[in-house]
Amino acid sequence: MNIRCLRCKGRHHCGRSFCPIQAKIAAQKKVNTEAKQDYFGESPNVFVGHYGYPDLNVGFLNVEQYNQHDNPLLWSREDYDINRIIGLRSELVNSGFKARVTDARGSDKLLEMGKEIAMSVRPVDMEISLDKKPQFSLNFGQETAPYGPRVGLKRAEITENPHIPSRVEKVVDDDVKATHGLNMLYSKGYDEHYLTKLLSVGTLGMRKSKKIVPTRWSITAVDDNVCKNLLKGIKEKQYPDTGYLAYFGSHLGNYYLVLFFPDVWSYELFETYVGGADYEWPFATDHEGYNGRKEYAHATAGGYYAARLAVAEKLSEIKRQGSCLCLRFITNEYWAPLGVWVVREATRNAMASKPIEFGSKELMLEYARHLVKKKFGYNLDNILGKSILLRNLNSQMKLNKYLHH
Repeated sequence: MNIRCLRCKGRHHCGRSFCPIQAKIAAQKKVNTEAKQDYFGESPNVFVGHYGYPDLNVGFLNVEQYNQHDNPLLWSREDYDINRIIGLRSELVNSGFKARVTDARGSDKLLEMGKEIAMSVRPVDMEISLDKKPQFSLNFGQETAPYGPRVGLKRAEITENPHIPSRVEKVVDDDVKATHGLNMLYSKGYDEHYLTKLLSVGTLGMRKSKKIVPTRWSITAVDDNVCKNLLKGIKEKQYPDTGYLAYFGSHLGNYYLVLFFPDVWSYELFETYVGGADYEWPFATDHEGYNGRKEYAHATAGGYYAARLAVAEKLSEIKRQGSCLCLRFITNEYWAPLGVWVVREATRNAMASKPIEFGSKELMLEYARHLVKKKFGYNLDNILGKSILLRNLNSQMKLNKYLHH
């Protein structure tokens, strides 16, 4: 698969009559002849589409028997491979209904069920009745994990009391801004996957302004808001005069080389495909200085915010400030797009590795060139020469030398 496939995500933008990703998945997947129109099942999550805003498609993701179908952190921790994840996700039926973004402020019966599913820390037992029997299909999203067939929902009932923590109920019931609620729950150990569910179905925010948020937007909003809150503390920390740190790690064929420079906060992400051929693939990049970004990171999209959160978590943990150059190398191992959680977990894996420390910027960059050439056959100067972060660091060093002479 090439970089165009990763961007297209099975939507036939290439104009071909078949999609390489879909064809490979279909060959590995037996048609589910046991799929039913009416059944008792479990619902671990709610999916909110973004087309037609402000009138949106909302769907309970259900499966007859839950087996970690919606648990990215566990998939990463236990090293689930792509085939296994796709197998699980393809079994999730998106039983859909229509809702308006402002319906979150009312008491629509189906949406209230969606809120209970999102708030529950375990999948919720349900009785589901669909418009028709599901046929096998797999739907890819921009930032979201794939899911199985979309079918209209005729009727749904929750058949047990959802397991909702009292702390979460309190935040949902309190009249506080969504960002405050997110950061409060994150500080208490609730992960970004759970927080995305809460934000998406409209449980968070001031009572009069609560709204449904498309899942893909919710993912980025959670990564962005939690990271910005961490950065407030990071920017209060000192940065050492020395200590250039290089971290390297991966997940599912996505490799991250993260370089920490002793300076005030700034962050830059480069993403490129390294397919093993001599052809130098184009890269995508976005950057922010000390004061952050004013616009959405269009070139690298949700991956920018997911990787930045993992980097900020590490800086917060080691109690230091720094400038971070984050380099993503996408290999042929990553043959199907699984969602932005892969980026977050791959970067976290890199940040969990033992860093190599260097005495100077030049030594660390030489190491980076050597590592990338050896591992991927890629000339890193293609990227380094275009780095705004490095250009700014070089200018700062020249200014410091001038001031001290």
